[in-house]
Amino acid sequence: MILVVGDSLSAEYGLKRGSGWVALLEQKLAREKIPARVVNASISGDTTAGGRSRLGPLLAQHKPTHVLIELGANDALRGLPLSMTEDNLARMTQSAKQAGAKVLLLGMQVPPNYGTDYTNRFGALFGKVAKENQAGLVPFLLHGVADAPEPLKLFQADRIHPKAEAHPAILDNVWPELKKQLK
Repeated sequence: MILVVGDSLSAEYGLKRGSGWVALLEQKLAREKIPARVVNASISGDTTAGGRSRLGPLLAQHKPTHVLIELGANDALRGLPLSMTEDNLARMTQSAKQAGAKVLLLGMQVPPNYGTDYTNRFGALFGKVAKENQAGLVPFLLHGVADAPEPLKLFQADRIHPKAEAHPAILDNVWPELKKQLK
């Protein structure tokens, strides 16, 4: 069982139900004949603190073999301390591993208007947590979307949430790393 703990990027914010990358993942698993159920426990607006507080009960209820953590963007949007984001991601990773699950961190980046130092440190913390906790890593969930030649075409009017047509590219970022863990 694969548990996805994320924010609006995984919760299909502004999309028709069933068109986000998590739903596409379920379809891909079925096509690949991989017998894995997916539980999407993503909540729009969630932070790493919110995910951390919800994770224990989710692990107990669903007993996942794999946990995908897609959190951190809302921490950055709120200007929360990077040390707090890093600690929450590390604790979530450790909790999931202690429960017997493999963990895949789905990294995020922030726009350059946050300043070079903050932008670089934020982007690097996902790799640091993954390395220190022997977890898998997707360095940038929105690679090929947010950094596409004309990225605004792939985003909803809010310029934050990808349109449905961007979600196959998001799954393409997740799948190679998840597939390694499923073997």
